[in-house]
Amino acid sequence: MANNTTGSNKILVPGARQALDQMKVEIASELGMANYETMDKGNLPSRQNGYVGGNMTKRLVEMAQRNMSGGGTTR
Repeated sequence: MANNTTGSNKILVPGARQALDQMKVEIASELGMANYETMDKGNLPSRQNGYVGGNMTKRLVEMAQRNMSGGGTTR
């Protein structure tokens, strides 16, 4: 069973944080949250934050699947 301690979401690839943050902002913008990076996320409904995280996960899985199948193109 995984150890779910606070701060367990460590970035394993140096420099990936910036790319993930950019992806998050782009997805939020596509979902109609144009100023997501400056928003107080604590005041957003969990549904909106969940949409952003869910879409990030979906895209990351798609990217991994393309990479694993040899079709290394990304969005």
